[in-house]
Amino acid sequence: MHEIEMRLEHTKSATLLERSKKVLAGGVSSEFRKFNHPHALFYERSEGVYIYDVDGNKYLDFTLSQGPMIVGHSHPHVLKRIREYSEKGQLFAGQHILEVELAEKLNKHIPSAELMRFCLDGSTAVQTALRVARAKTGRNKFIRFEGHYHGWLDNVSWGLTLDEKRMGKRENPNPLPWTTGIADGIKEEFIILPWNDLELVKKTIAENQNKIAAVITEPIMCNSGCILPEKGFLQGLRECCTRNGSALIFDEVITGFRTDLGGAQKFFDVTPDLSVFAKALASGYPISAIVGKKEWMRPVAEGKVIHAGTMNSACALIAAALGTIEVLEEEGTHKRIHALGQRLMSGLRKANEETGQNLLVQGLGPMFHTGFANVSKVTDFRELQAYEQPKSKKFVQGLQQRGVRVIGRGLWYISAVHDEKHIEYAIKMAKETLMELK
Repeated sequence: MHEIEMRLEHTKSATLLERSKKVLAGGVSSEFRKFNHPHALFYERSEGVYIYDVDGNKYLDFTLSQGPMIVGHSHPHVLKRIREYSEKGQLFAGQHILEVELAEKLNKHIPSAELMRFCLDGSTAVQTALRVARAKTGRNKFIRFEGHYHGWLDNVSWGLTLDEKRMGKRENPNPLPWTTGIADGIKEEFIILPWNDLELVKKTIAENQNKIAAVITEPIMCNSGCILPEKGFLQGLRECCTRNGSALIFDEVITGFRTDLGGAQKFFDVTPDLSVFAKALASGYPISAIVGKKEWMRPVAEGKVIHAGTMNSACALIAAALGTIEVLEEEGTHKRIHALGQRLMSGLRKANEETGQNLLVQGLGPMFHTGFANVSKVTDFRELQAYEQPKSKKFVQGLQQRGVRVIGRGLWYISAVHDEKHIEYAIKMAKETLMELK
């Protein structure tokens, strides 16, 4: 791989941002795009593992567009699938054969995917899952966990603010709204708990057994520190939900197709009742899936639970998803993604030791997190307070100045088209950045 030529000039991006602010609120179309270094950047093309901004800067990309580009940017097979099928039509407002073929593939690979429906994003698919759980159980509350992200809609936009004084006691958390504009009464829909504490989950369900329709969880807490489940935790949730007749919902928006073609549920051998898949499903095209066991999806199949959407299963979206899955089905793909991720994690740890820093690297490999903390492990959302946020931010910014793009909160993703040369280059640039921070 040729060395990336460093150009730290972002004049065109800065000019475009000022122009954008005149017509787009805040100059962006998603709040988190504001926080690129040195400001929101504008990009003009991408290919494989590289993304290019309007100033001509080239970045080795480990953000993968917040996760969706699992087979890399502009993959030729995916683009071919989209192009060929889009020529036949864009949106039929009716069924077409490729969505059946896609559903059959998901049914083959995902343990819980006996029946499914396609949506446009993770947020709407999560709301569908919660509606199904309430309908089938006749109960109204769901249990969720601090630091887990299930979309930006009102009833799940809680417990994402790290403020120890306002969060209350660990055994009885006070749910904090993520944003202004949310009606306070919505918090009556759920009970929030710290993650990885099975005994507390058992206690809470026992005290509210006739109220709990579902327990929803990320199987890996990807959005907040990329924290793995403690041994037996997911299995324990499965047992609790089975005993109480509640739905176990896995939010696999990030873990789906990244940990395994069958998702984290296959990787950890724990089958939920309902699951949500999105991001890595369609190489950047807006599609998600709510999948589940037949007994749980029956209310949708019978029309008792309404699920609708004009743009659901649009031709290009389904073609993109099918093309992406076909690439991921190639032999050895996931084994290689895991191996490369582990190699990068190992290299970052070694660079940390050699520079005498306190960089904590944790995760699975296909996705992992880096941040600076004087602890050996972080196991739940509240423990994220151990991270030195200013230093962690400088590390990400230092990497970007060296042409390595990482998600601002320290999350890294590996794609099917990264290779050893890309991993070694990232480690080299990380070591340079660590030396600079020192």
